[in-house]
Amino acid sequence: MSQDYATTAPTREEVDALPGISVIEFGTSWCGHCQRAQPHIAAVFANHPDLRHLKVEDGPGRRLGRSFRVKLWPTLVFMRDGEEVARVVRPTDTRVIAEALEATGGS
Repeated sequence: MSQDYATTAPTREEVDALPGISVIEFGTSWCGHCQRAQPHIAAVFANHPDLRHLKVEDGPGRRLGRSFRVKLWPTLVFMRDGEEVARVVRPTDTRVIAEALEATGGS
């Protein structure tokens, strides 16, 4: 699992067209909440090596984050076939992340 957030984001149209299960993680590498969440995210996603996980840097003027109305970091948006099915904001344990992943049918 990459620790870096991509500075170049896909368009909302590209994200909405993704088939299957995807998780879009919004945050920044310098965000303390994002750093503390990484072990929990990694623990859940380790059991799902085929899961599409996009880490996207967010901030003022970042269109993708605004299109999802992201306010706090990290925000994980769980999608199935381009539709949001669950969202986790500032996770502090693995349970909430695993429950969101289950909501996608990807448990």
